Formats: sequence, C-alpha cells, structure tokens
Amino acid sequence: MPETSMPLRRFRFDQMAIQVKDKVDPAEAEVDRYVGLEHIDPESLKIRRWGETSEVESSKILFKSGDIIFGKRRAYQRKLAVADFDGICSAHAMVLRPKTEVVLEEFLPFFMQSDVFMDRAVKISVGGLSPTINWGDLAKEEFTLPSLEEQRRIAEVLRCAESAAQALAVLHDAQRRSVEAVLHEVVGSLEAPLCAVGDIAHRVTNGFVGSAVKHYVEEGVPYLRSLNVRRSGLDLADLVYISESFHEKTRKSQLRGGDLLTVQSGHAGETAVVPDDCAGWNCHALILTKLNQNLAVPDYVALYLNSIVGQRVLASYYVGSTVLHLNTSDLARIQIPLPSLQKQTEIAGYRSAFRDSLEAIESRLIAARSVQRELLSNSLASNGDGP
Repeated sequence: MPETSMPLRRFRFDQMAIQVKDKVDPAEAEVDRYVGLEHIDPESLKIRRWGETSEVESSKILFKSGDIIFGKRRAYQRKLAVADFDGICSAHAMVLRPKTEVVLEEFLPFFMQSDVFMDRAVKISVGGLSPTINWGDLAKEEFTLPSLEEQRRIAEVLRCAESAAQALAVLHDAQRRSVEAVLHEVVGSLEAPLCAVGDIAHRVTNGFVGSAVKHYVEEGVPYLRSLNVRRSGLDLADLVYISESFHEKTRKSQLRGGDLLTVQSGHAGETAVVPDDCAGWNCHALILTKLNQNLAVPDYVALYLNSIVGQRVLASYYVGSTVLHLNTSDLARIQIPLPSLQKQTEIAGYRSAFRDSLEAIESRLIAARSVQRELLSNSLASNGDGP
C-alpha cells in the first residue's frame, strides 16, 4: 500500500525554537570565549574567531555548544552561526535552541539562513540606524515546515554545500596569513629613513565628531564610518548618506582620492585608502590623513600601517582598556620608513598582486554560497514554504 504523504504544517516561530536568556557577568562566567557580532561572518554557520571574556564588560548571554547565535541587530547582514563550544555572546544577538519535535537541530540553522526567514526578519525589525528584532515579534511569525524526514534529507544536502564553502573560507584565511607573513618580511627588512606621518601629510585631522544621525537621508552624499574601514579596503555593505547641506558644512571631513582613513575606536588602527571613485564623500569620527603624494604613496603608507610591524607600533599608542582608541595627534607622530617613491610603488604593488589571489578565492566562496542559497530556496519551494 503506498505511503501517504504528511500534510505540510505551519508553525509559529516560538513553536520551532526557544530563546535562551541566561545572562551573566563576564567576570563571573565559567567560560573564556566571547562572541560578538563582529566575530560572525555573514552567511557562514561556523564561528571561526572570538574574543576573551576578560576583554568585555556588562551583562552578556550565556550559550552552550549547539546553540544558534543570531544577530538580531541589522538582520540584513545575515549573521547567524552555530556554536561548537560554550561561551558568552553579545546582547545584540539572540541565542536559540530548536524544539526538536517540530524542527531538527541540524535543519533549523539552514532554514534561518533562507530568504524566507531572513526577509521576514528584516521586515519585522524596528528602529532606524540599527534596526533590531524583538523576540515577541519574531515568536509569533508563522512558517511552513517540511516533515522531519524531509528536513533530514535537505540538511544532508546543505551540510555538504556548507562543508565546501567552509573549506574555501579556511583556504582564504590561510592565504591571507601567508600574504601578511610575506609583507611582514618585506616591510620589516626595509632600510630607509624614518619619517613621521604628520611630516608627509598636508593634514592629519578628524572626520566629523558628534551625532550626525539627524542629517542622514535616503539619498545624498555617502558617509563613511568606522565599520566601513577595513585593512582590506572600504566595506560599503552598510553605507549611510548625509544631506548636501550638512556635507557643505563639514568641509574638513570631505574626501579625495588617495586620502587615508584610520579607525579611531574599536578596531583601532585599521587603515584604508579612499579610491578615486569615492572622492567627494564624507566621513564620521575617523582619522583622515591627507598625504602629500609627492612624498608618499597612499597604498604604501596604508600597507605599512596595516602590517604586523605597523600594528605593533600603533598598539603602543592606544589608550583605553575595554575599547581601544587612537588619538589623531599620536597617529601624526608615528614614524614609518620612507624609501623612494619608486620603491614605495613597488612595495604597494606586492599588495595588489596578493589581493588578486585573495579575490579569486573570495569569488569562489561567493559562488559556493550562491549555490547553497539556491539549493535551500529550491528545497523549501518544493515543499510549499513561503510567507
């Protein structure tokens, strides 16, 4: 007799998972790893880096191995991971555990990566600058789920795709470390006169300091913040805009191609070069170095400041215990080796060549993630899932 297929069922999210609310003071936590949203890579279920509990203050959420850590703040960044160790995490995350009578432990993280879930999460987020999901709103959202047996089949397929993507991510990290080691050797062996950053710049100053939120607009002048500045360059995934009138009032922080932007607080010291196509933009609470390009090549100076050698020099100037901070005046005083312009260009070229190899791996990783999303979307669509 043929087997009768089980009808699809809809469940509220609080029937699918529980929210863990075990809060703890980091000093009293019997764990040593802290996971902030900055430690979670978008679209990757693996936690591959973390901080120490001794480095953070204020109440955090305790999680166990197997728990899902979901970034409830700025859900569009798609930060979601499954812990494979015990630790504490940021209060800007939700810690979730599946109700296995409804959804399999191995299936729920993949489901939450889907457009079906993420689009709903973004839709119910509240707030302007940092839209956030409230558990009460998420709990009552309804989703259609396949049978437990079908969930198991889908999870097996997606686990293979996830493994392939993770292998590429590991390869990318290994390549990046190799690049850093080579550049460390190049920069560390330089024999050139030392020169203060302030002496090779027309100006070392601050971007606009203070609240600029009231000047944000839907369309206007792109406004770079610390989260947009990384050692690898500018990250424009979370870009905001300011009004033309505010831009005109803050001429000091207007950008031109070849300017350097250095993070002052948080991931202090990370430096990026402003590309020519970003000229005319503006910036907030960053150190803005307008180099004299007759003396210094921007890509070389940024490479040095981001190198292991440069980061050690910068670290000696940081102030603050919980949140590291770099003063503008201290960056201006930092001494860097300054070879000829020709040599600077040559060294900067090494970084460009290495960047190409890293970008090739990144492209493969993006393609793998795309395949994974398509597999998940097709699997859920075939089971009738949708809003």
